[in-house]
Amino acid sequence: MGAFTRNAKRNRLSGEGVYKMLMITALLLPFLITTMLIELTPGPNMAWLALTSATQGKRSGFAAVAGIATGLAILALASAMGLAALAARSPFAFSLLRYAGVAYLLWLAWQTWVGEQEVATNHIDATAMAAWFRHGLLLNLLNPKAAVFFVTVLPAYIATNAPIVPQTMLLSASYVAIATIVHLVIVVLAAQAHGWMTVGNRRNQVRRIFAVLLAMVAIWFLLSTR
Repeated sequence: MGAFTRNAKRNRLSGEGVYKMLMITALLLPFLITTMLIELTPGPNMAWLALTSATQGKRSGFAAVAGIATGLAILALASAMGLAALAARSPFAFSLLRYAGVAYLLWLAWQTWVGEQEVATNHIDATAMAAWFRHGLLLNLLNPKAAVFFVTVLPAYIATNAPIVPQTMLLSASYVAIATIVHLVIVVLAAQAHGWMTVGNRRNQVRRIFAVLLAMVAIWFLLSTR
């Protein structure tokens, strides 16, 4: 009788495990589709990445993508710790991130206009790579919409009757992976124009145009995060 009870309990637990796994799997596919659609929607971050790759080259774009991916991973960790929820639900914190992101973009635009960031040639050193990594990291961390995603969108695809932490890690890693793939494709496509932009006297003209477009991206960022 005792053995029968233990087997019945084991089978019940096994059945519950399978049910929970099916629930998680059923929510994962819609989450992946939602993430892909969000990442394919044109936005200021996508515009900035395309501009960077076209004017600064593929390697700079890859460094920026690495920074963006790192920023997303940090936001995912902050979400798990509850910090992202605080930023998303606090009007002051949301506005602070928003205006800091806009200010950073405008600062980059000014640096480009005055020649602090020249249009890159095919050769780029480690210092420049680190700078573009930092730009991608900071722009992503200062984007309140990224924090809102982890607070509002991601929880909707978590099965409440299964362990929360593993699901959060799985969904966060999936989101970072999809976003990185989309960003890498943008870099490769936009970098095709880099060779033409760095020929002869075009470099100064492109630098000024890049600065103006960066300022426009900053305004777009401000309006899209209201």
